[in-house]
Amino acid sequence: MKRPLRFTVYLLLCCAVIPSQAQEKSEINTPTHRAWDLLTTAIFSKNIVDRTNGVRALGLLRDDARAREYAEYALDDPKPEVRSAAATALGQMHAIDSIPKLRGTLNDRKIPVVIAAAQSLRLLQDEEAAYVVYYELLTGVRKSSDGLIAQQIETLKNPRELAKIGFSEGIGYIPFAGIGWDAYRTMHKKDPNPVRAVAATFLAHDPDPATSKALVKAVNDKDWIVRAAAIEAIAQRGDASLLPKVEPKFKDKHPKVRYSAAAAVIRLSKEEQEKTAKAP
Repeated sequence: MKRPLRFTVYLLLCCAVIPSQAQEKSEINTPTHRAWDLLTTAIFSKNIVDRTNGVRALGLLRDDARAREYAEYALDDPKPEVRSAAATALGQMHAIDSIPKLRGTLNDRKIPVVIAAAQSLRLLQDEEAAYVVYYELLTGVRKSSDGLIAQQIETLKNPRELAKIGFSEGIGYIPFAGIGWDAYRTMHKKDPNPVRAVAATFLAHDPDPATSKALVKAVNDKDWIVRAAAIEAIAQRGDASLLPKVEPKFKDKHPKVRYSAAAAVIRLSKEEQEKTAKAP
């Protein structure tokens, strides 16, 4: 898609997901507003890596119409890395309404994008469509006359290419939403930090207050994978009191940490507002 057209679509999307009434001046400098500004800039960046990471971070935002709109839009990005990230994010945010668009993505020309869409459809319990893809990946032959990825059958018969496809897109086999291939590569080094990152991820739903403190400490870890994993765990805990601990990571030196922090702030701010609204 050409840049002028992409920019036009960007403006239309912004208009579609932002309320029509003018925003109050007091809202302009809120953490949520600045977080969306950070993510939006990444998602519509000319830089492929920024677009990929920004879109992937949207996976933290469940039940958010704006995040779903952005991810669906990114399914048509000219770069397969971004399309894969978009398909992954829609599954992670449990975007049931996006199932038809994910099914359409199964016809993508790039196998990694097809795999990402199939993985998300499986998460969304649209398993029949995903099974067709997995069958073709396993056997290298069509399951039916309208094989989804049969045109790339030679690629599927090449073990080296299959290995590359299976891991390079970070489509859900690694327990992180916004880290992907970089995490996989680091995990295969003699480095204890990835193990700690996995531990942080698995602690997301531990109710022990001591765990909250440990995750907050990990947000400032020297290793970016640990920082990102801790931020994602905090987002999933839904404890809005930890919001002030995450917001400073908007300025983290690693982009994946910044984008995960932005998504976490949006999610925690939303949960804080809902809790306040329910209060007597």
